[in-house]
Amino acid sequence: MKPITMVRVYLTEASGRLKKLLKYLHDESQVRGVTVLRGISGFGKSGKIHTAHLVDLSLDLPVIIEFFDTPEKITPILSHLETLIEPNHIVYWHASLIDK
Repeated sequence: MKPITMVRVYLTEASGRLKKLLKYLHDESQVRGVTVLRGISGFGKSGKIHTAHLVDLSLDLPVIIEFFDTPEKITPILSHLETLIEPNHIVYWHASLIDK
């Protein structure tokens, strides 16, 4: 098993940061894996509930960007993300990658 660091970034579609963040993670950082999850409902600090309805298909739904790589590679990425993403929207933890 190899040690890795998992990172989750919480955004909303309307924030306009998704494309910029994906470009940074893919082109500049070249992290090992990225997944974007689109929520069907959620709320943050404001308490405003964002939800998907069949009638209007909201464009302001919660989005989670999850990625991982070695701790050495993730550390500078986290420092950079702190300049792009508002406080309390980034979570990370140490994990192990099964590489057999």
